[in-house]
Order: sequence, then structure tokens, then C-alpha cells
Amino acid sequence: MDKKKLLLLVGALVIAIGTALAARSLFAGASAPKAEAAQQAVPQGPKVLVAQRALPVGTIITADSISFQLWPKDMVQDAYFVEGEADMAKLLGTVVRYPVTAGQPVTQGALVKPGDRGFLAAALGPGMRAITINVSARTGVAGFIFPGDHIDLMLTQTVRGDGGEGQALKATETILKNLRVLATDQATDSEVVDGKTVVREFRTVTLEVTPKIAEKIAVAETIGTLSLALRSIADNQAELERLVASGAVKVPTGASKEEEERILTAAMNRPDESKGSFSTGGDVSRFQRSSMPTSRADMAKQIVTAAVNAAGPRNAAAGNPFVKVGPVVRVTRGKVTTEEEVGK
Repeated sequence: MDKKKLLLLVGALVIAIGTALAARSLFAGASAPKAEAAQQAVPQGPKVLVAQRALPVGTIITADSISFQLWPKDMVQDAYFVEGEADMAKLLGTVVRYPVTAGQPVTQGALVKPGDRGFLAAALGPGMRAITINVSARTGVAGFIFPGDHIDLMLTQTVRGDGGEGQALKATETILKNLRVLATDQATDSEVVDGKTVVREFRTVTLEVTPKIAEKIAVAETIGTLSLALRSIADNQAELERLVASGAVKVPTGASKEEEERILTAAMNRPDESKGSFSTGGDVSRFQRSSMPTSRADMAKQIVTAAVNAAGPRNAAAGNPFVKVGPVVRVTRGKVTTEEEVGK
């Protein structure tokens, strides 16, 4: 090979290697600023309390409904709950006073604590009322009912006949179902010590009801003894599925997850005032009544009616006051007037 051509080839090779090294250095240097830009895009600031889902008015705050999330420092307001400054344990059991959308910071003014003015009013759903009834250790499930639970309300009464004659009828019936417990005595949340819920006997229970149900409970307290029956959580879920399947609860097409959850939650908390089951003394003991008692006057009327009906309709026409007869006409023969049944 010619020496001149060899020198040109070696020179071209050196230039190519230099170009490759320069390009590599250029690309390596350009990647560094991109990495810095990506790191600077991460918001730097404290963690504030935000809603994990939509929180409508009256929502009781639970551990899964709120959490701390990084928030830009220049957007943090004094009303926000900041991690390290706010005690999460004290926020559980509070009630939402103003609606909070999912992902929005929860402000101090949006929550009301148990014992604060307006707490119970904030815990009530739209159109609902709060009513308090007296209970004992026996009628209150020995203290194993806590705020947020759902109960059925039973009425036990003794029914006597007119004049008090005969054996009285003893009966218990479920008059209302699926009532939400707002408070026991003056406590609107459960007391927890060493991770365990404290069970205490209470003398009063405050329930969330409709205005009509409040009237029924006020009357029921004058009739007999009211008792609480704790409902299973599974019962509420099964009832909700039944309502959805029957079409009684409808979720609009295209509704968001938050809207759907709000509709289903409202349905699960809806009180049920339809007629429930009942039991009488006769269902428990063969020596107790299973039907309404009657007075002596009613019994005598029934006996006379049965006897006259057995003797025939002509005895009824004779003027028995306990039997209904057909139309009659008065016939006067001389000085004697009689009543004759038409058609006889």
C-alpha cells in the first residue's frame, strides 16, 4: 500500500475516534441537568391532612377516611392539620361540619369534636332528628352498644281486657329497625384504653330517627318497656344488597365512586319503620295467652249471640239485643201490635 494512502487512513481513524469521544462526552453532560430537573419537580414541604374520599356533612372520621400527604410549602395554610403538630388519634371520632372533596386538605373548621357545641347537630343526616330513651343494663345489651352501631327497638307490654277481667296478654314486638346510635349517655365516641374498647353501662341512648319515628318512640315509652337489640354488620350489608336488587336504591349511571358511596351509606343508615315480628306469652309458655283478652260483658254478648244463632232466626225477631236481624214491619191486629220479620 502507498505510504501516503496509509497516512490518510490513519488520520481518518483518529478523527473518527475523537468525534466519537466528543459525542459521548456531550451526551453524558446533557443527562445531568435532566436528572436535576426531575428531582426539583418533587414538591418540597410538610405533610398535611387530606381526605381519602369524599366526606359529606355528618361523616364520622375514621382511620381510613383521612391521611397525611406532601403539600407545597407555599400553599400550606394555618387552618391545615400538619403532620407532627396534629394528633391523629384525637381526630378520630370527630364529625365533618362542611363537605370535603377527595384529595382536599381537611381544615380545622371543617371538623367538630365530641363535646363541642353543634357536634350532635353535625352528626345528624339531612332531615333526621335525635331522640333519647332510657335504658338499663338489661334493656341496653349490658353496655355492649357503642356510638355508630345500629339497633332494633322492641316494645314489651301487658294488655288487659276491659275492666281488668281475665288473664292479661303479655307481648313483645319489634316496632323499629336499623336505628343508628349517636351517643350513649353523653359520650359520642368509644373509650379505648391500652388498645381495648372500654365497656360501660349507660342509662340513656340517643338515636338518629325521622320526625315520624321520634313521635312513635315518644308514644311507645308510655305504653310499655323499650329494649335494644344490637344488629349485625352483616345484616346491614345484606339489607343493602336486597334494596339495590329490588330497585329501592338506585345509583345514577355515570356516578363517581364518591357519589355512589354516599348513596349507599345513606341507604344503610336509613331507619326502617315497617311492621316487625312479635311474640306473645303463648309463644313462650302453654299457660299464657296468645290472643287479646275480652271483658265479661264481651264474653256474655258472645255467649248470647251464639245461643240465639243456634236456636234459629225467629228467636232473633223476638227482640234479642245482641243479634242483628233482617228488616221488620209492625202489624196491628185490634189492640195488639207485633213486629214481623219480612220474608217469614
